Amino acid sequence: MSKVYFLDDSDPVWFPDPALSDKEGLVAVSETLTTDRLVLAYQKGIFPWLKMGEYPLWHWFSPDPRFLLFPKNFKVSRSLKKALKEKKFEIRTNRNFQLTMESCAQSQRPGQESTWIEKDMIVDYCKLNQMGIAHSIEAYYNDELVGGLYGLCLGKSFFGESMFYKMPEASKVCFAKLVDVALENNFHFIDCQVPTPHLEKLGASQIPRADFLSKLHNSITDQTKNLNWRMV
Repeated sequence: MSKVYFLDDSDPVWFPDPALSDKEGLVAVSETLTTDRLVLAYQKGIFPWLKMGEYPLWHWFSPDPRFLLFPKNFKVSRSLKKALKEKKFEIRTNRNFQLTMESCAQSQRPGQESTWIEKDMIVDYCKLNQMGIAHSIEAYYNDELVGGLYGLCLGKSFFGESMFYKMPEASKVCFAKLVDVALENNFHFIDCQVPTPHLEKLGASQIPRADFLSKLHNSITDQTKNLNWRMV
């Protein structure tokens, strides 16, 4: 029987082995995030979700299997190809990371009554952005933010967190730009966490968690050059 660990803020930052998770991939719970805990979590193949209730807690997951996009497997749909050719969107990186996160939090998603992207999370991820670890790719139309995504870059891997759009194809164009960055810098994979029909159409697929953790170890230890994301 699996055991769910409680991460006490008074203890050193740590995580149990993801292999000890329950059948849903739950590894641990905590009352807070913190930047140190977030970085260590992603390095170990774990990501946070907020579970609301009488006592809201952060739930740390490492699902099996894991949903990844290998950059060379990226599929460009006919509509996306048209949007890329038209160049109707101005694409920028890290121009407004916080607004991108807030827009993702406000995005309506089928079957989801509330967002896991709450104020404390935005604060901590903005700190990671200032540290050069978290990044956003943003689509603008007439100088208005109409689509974007954000996530973390560690070693030679990108951990996607969320995306949104206010105009058709805006988020997909941002994702295509992310794939360009991944290909140009020999990223091993883009972590998409859990399956969605949208990302499956773009070429993402599931692999066993053990295989993911092996690939993760290789990508984290494979040092990449310091990317100037603002110039991408």
